[in-house]
Amino acid sequence: MNECSIDIVAVPDHPGVRWWQAVASHGFVAGVAGLRPTRSLGHDLLLPAATARTTDAAELTLYVEPQWRRRGIGSRLLAAALAQTAEPRLIAHVAADSPGEAFCLWHDFRHTRSLRHDLLTYCNVHHAWLGELVDAEHPGYRLTHWTGDLPAELRVEELLRSPSRPGDAVLTAADADGDLAAYAVAVVGAPARPRARQYGPAVLPGHRGRRLGRWVNAALIQQLRDVHPHLEEIETVTAEDDSHLLALREDLGFGLLRRTRRYEFTLRQHTRPAATRGEDAR
Repeated sequence: MNECSIDIVAVPDHPGVRWWQAVASHGFVAGVAGLRPTRSLGHDLLLPAATARTTDAAELTLYVEPQWRRRGIGSRLLAAALAQTAEPRLIAHVAADSPGEAFCLWHDFRHTRSLRHDLLTYCNVHHAWLGELVDAEHPGYRLTHWTGDLPAELRVEELLRSPSRPGDAVLTAADADGDLAAYAVAVVGAPARPRARQYGPAVLPGHRGRRLGRWVNAALIQQLRDVHPHLEEIETVTAEDDSHLLALREDLGFGLLRRTRRYEFTLRQHTRPAATRGEDAR
């Protein structure tokens, strides 16, 4: 079946996400693409109000079924997404050395970061040792916790001032006389999924060199299981060049899960790709 048999169709009724499908004969979906706003979760998670950055990018998700690849379908899905986006940049996260990475390179996406995904399994946690880390003295600092659902606009100070409530997020922070010093947060998926996604830890300037990141991360691991006892795993994402944070992960028992790469496409510097440009790798 050739490329002309494929229709690119917008899919409505997905609040906050724009979706397109590549529909073949008999209604078979050969590929999908989606755009969603980026959130300030990630390597610069929950930045304090004074340093938080606004985003001007949308996150791209694009997938073509293996048997339909190299027919221009991914290029047509990308063109449909680009025609409808108002953001000047697209961001895509793809597995290292994958067809998705080849697709990004072919379409002039720019590699901006290499990422390492690590996993901690609770069955391998030495809970007595973890408790010792949490109970260790850090003169001048105290631990605080918050639980609830993360709002659309994320400010860690505001969350810590608000009352805890049932929700899918757990935040652990260290403060010095009320001033935020370090923090880490984890977000839990659906109850049927026993894995949480951790962001951080982050230590603010002026408080580094005191092992506060290790402290709040250990406390988060402990608090997270207390609040969500069904959890079995925690996943983290770390920049490959952040040797300090990678060492902290290893010290706490995280191990390599997979590697991904982040690519960006800047619309102001490129023309929109034609639907028939070249062969598709994705």
